[in-house]
Amino acid sequence: MDEVAKTPQVPSGKRLVRAAQYLRMSKEHQTYSIDNQKDAIRNYAEIMGYDIVTTYEDAGRSGLNLGGRPGLQRMLADVESGRAEFETVVIYDVSRWGRFQNINESAAYEYRCQMAGVRIEFCAEQFANDGSVGSDVLMAIKRSMAAEHSRMLSQKTFIGQARLIRLGFRQGGKPGLGLRRQLVDQSGRPKFILCPHEQKSLHTDRMILVPGPPEEIATVRWIFGQFVKTHKTELEIARLLNERGVVTDLGRPWKRETVRGVLTNEKYIGNNVWNRRSRKLKAKATNNPPEHWARADGAFEPIIDRRLFERAQLIHQTLYSRIRLSNEEILLALKKVLARRGYLSASIIDDAPDCPAASLYFHRFGSLLKTYELIGYRSPRQFIASKRRLATVRIQAIEGLLGAIGSAGGQAAYDKENEILRINDEFTVAIEVLHCTASDYGYPFWSLKTRRQSVADIFILVRMRPGDLVIRDYLIAPMSKIVGKSELRANNGAQLDTYLFPTLTPITRLAARASVETIL
Repeated sequence: MDEVAKTPQVPSGKRLVRAAQYLRMSKEHQTYSIDNQKDAIRNYAEIMGYDIVTTYEDAGRSGLNLGGRPGLQRMLADVESGRAEFETVVIYDVSRWGRFQNINESAAYEYRCQMAGVRIEFCAEQFANDGSVGSDVLMAIKRSMAAEHSRMLSQKTFIGQARLIRLGFRQGGKPGLGLRRQLVDQSGRPKFILCPHEQKSLHTDRMILVPGPPEEIATVRWIFGQFVKTHKTELEIARLLNERGVVTDLGRPWKRETVRGVLTNEKYIGNNVWNRRSRKLKAKATNNPPEHWARADGAFEPIIDRRLFERAQLIHQTLYSRIRLSNEEILLALKKVLARRGYLSASIIDDAPDCPAASLYFHRFGSLLKTYELIGYRSPRQFIASKRRLATVRIQAIEGLLGAIGSAGGQAAYDKENEILRINDEFTVAIEVLHCTASDYGYPFWSLKTRRQSVADIFILVRMRPGDLVIRDYLIAPMSKIVGKSELRANNGAQLDTYLFPTLTPITRLAARASVETIL
């Protein structure tokens, strides 16, 4: 339930401004951050005569991007859809709005609110966000300062973590099969073994890796033996482990990539290696070159013989480190799997010996769903329910329009073969329902892919809200305005948005008939 501040008292005759408050803190241990922001906003609202009617909150959320911030996303959706019952959003300061690394992104979200008639105000800043030259200059500086704070903090954190790695201490992550996390004090004296999900309580304590249970160590050594001595592939080893009922350190069945993770990890020979892959400031994760790795060789007690490990790396490089496959080549391999199996999933891809692992498609294209789109495949489980809802909405729209035209004195019939409405034998209308999708930056858009575009005089596009449960609006336009367009945005320019309507009444009025006596 949204928390609402106490209604302020305003002088008689002065209009009470309805406002919302947006609150954010980046870390869970900042216990009083949200309460402090509320107090400051409440005091500001009493002075300004604002009535805080709605609260949007992102507790423990990073301010580096829009993703993972449901409070801000919900606020933008309410503002742009017209559901917002306020005209101002009050925020503590610019950094609470976000520490976006591209300051234009921060400005873009504010601009979206302003275009919908909602002001953004910062109660702790020493300037008014009023669009004046001075305000705009200070706002740009504040946005840059917020972004720079995150960059400096990230750099300091990275330097500290790299130093501890080179000293031989473990920095986060699961220990892995056959290993355990040993807690040591600041002098290096062992304290105790940490159980899963346990964390150190003292800032000065450190962690190292030590050999785990004998049965897990035996499994790790068996994997290396099967790969090096009996020349079994990663996929064959995974199947053998699953047949024997052996699970990973996370309690899951084995896959090709989990076996590969064991065979290529230097921690099994006692090396402490970090920063092989990084994702700084919420940017896209990247594989780093070896010269950027932080490492300490011989930091832990090994459980695999070094010569055996080196032989495994040589075999792995020979079998799997071939010339980098292009996007076209790996998509072609996936098409072959689809043709052979008839449908796709992550497990089917991982089990296919002639196809790269599913993780490769995820890293190359962002997700498996995007990969499926590139080869023209639609996952049945994801799209069937949505398609049924959209089909129902289209049928209801057609039936409602037929009834309304008949009540208005017109004549309308539905041509099932061409899937169009013929009205008064004068013009035809096609109706399409569009699924709402959010872009990576939170902007809604509607993909337009229909074969009905070229067979009607007037085209009606029913745009759905996110979730495909509620109709947003109707685009009722001549066919010439629609042909050639692949998608619609929230704002498409005056030439197209002029044809947006909240109901189908324009079609009903166009089809209405009046008697000659009434006209005379």
